[in-house]
Amino acid sequence: MRVVGVIPARYGSSRFEGKALADILGKPMVQHVYERSLKAKTIDLLLVATDDERIYDAVKGFGGEVVMTSPDCPTGTHRVAEVIRDIDCQIALNIQGDEPMLEPEMLDGIVQPLLDDLTIPVCTLVYRIRSESFYRDPNVVKVTVDKSGFAMYFSRSPIPGNKSLSWNPDSPAFGHIGLYAYRKEALLWFVQAEPTPFERAEGLEQLRFLENGYRIKVIETDHPTIGVDTPDDLKRVIKRLTEGKT
Repeated sequence: MRVVGVIPARYGSSRFEGKALADILGKPMVQHVYERSLKAKTIDLLLVATDDERIYDAVKGFGGEVVMTSPDCPTGTHRVAEVIRDIDCQIALNIQGDEPMLEPEMLDGIVQPLLDDLTIPVCTLVYRIRSESFYRDPNVVKVTVDKSGFAMYFSRSPIPGNKSLSWNPDSPAFGHIGLYAYRKEALLWFVQAEPTPFERAEGLEQLRFLENGYRIKVIETDHPTIGVDTPDDLKRVIKRLTEGKT
């Protein structure tokens, strides 16, 4: 088995409790994520990982594969690592359970570089930022990318910046989509490593890789997604799906 996809899903959320089970056109959100991920060509095994029996029962109810994990996992990344630790695989996918509009091609897109190049430890997705509001929004994580397609830095601040602090629509500004493909050994290293200074300052765990010399390959996508962090986000997703804009 080469590639295991894991959808970490928890019930508790400070901004939107129970969002994994939020109804979207007659299905819980986690089911939308699962069914879309199942269409990815590169995934050999797909699992939902949760510490909540309500989510466990819901996934079983729609016929999905699900495992219970420790309630002590501090992040979804740790939950993914716990699941794949004893599975014979090469690559682990961390598929956010709050991305009901993801496309399977997005997952294949971040797995393929790891299959093609054994020196790449991590791969993730970016998109071109085309509005000043996104550029300045601290909830939108920005990424600077080098000429070889690797991340140089992730920040909540507007990067790249300029002396006048003005918005330049021609600037190569990228936003980050939190879907990751990890080489198994890189993920297991990550969850036992100590948080790093820039990681703490930005509140972005992926900086732990960069600060320790690990490279993160980035793949640009044109597919629009809406991560569901609040009930308002859920309304936007339902509107988009109802309009057929997937």
